[in-house]
Amino acid sequence: MENKELFTVSVFSENTVGLLSQVALIYTRRCINIESISASTCSIPGVHKWTITSWSTRPVMEKLVLQIEKCIDVLKAFLYTDSDIFYQEVALYKVDTDLLLDEPHLEEIIRKYNARILDINRGFTVIEKTGHNSETTALFDELKRYNLRQFVRSGRVTITKSEREFVSEYIEKQNKRKNDTLQGQ
Repeated sequence: MENKELFTVSVFSENTVGLLSQVALIYTRRCINIESISASTCSIPGVHKWTITSWSTRPVMEKLVLQIEKCIDVLKAFLYTDSDIFYQEVALYKVDTDLLLDEPHLEEIIRKYNARILDINRGFTVIEKTGHNSETTALFDELKRYNLRQFVRSGRVTITKSEREFVSEYIEKQNKRKNDTLQGQ
């Protein structure tokens, strides 16, 4: 059996109700767990980008991407490994302000991980860390010794290392094909 590795799937789509459910069902049918998911608008007007990470094998993930592309509202989907992309995530941590003021090691930990303080009030302090999963997890592990009240981490956000924008090229080809078809009528 092949070793599983972490893959990132980028899905470009219209912003359509129910599409998330369709994509999640494709993962479920293949017994693949979604590790993280994030979605937002992208540089192309009217197009949204979803970034989904999961552990699997390349052959299984290649089939999954082809299945995702069959969804009507999906424009294009791409499969990446970590070496193909730049990626980050954001984590937020809430600790007691009294501990931050009384415990000198907490400030050292925040500096060590290049985190920043978003808000300080009488009851709690919110700390932000941007980085890879291993970095946000390492800070979590250190802060949980100091009565960590809350912790949340975003899904992965990515851009490719390629100089070409593959989805833009795909959309241009589709528009050209559509215009050629209309002119041929």
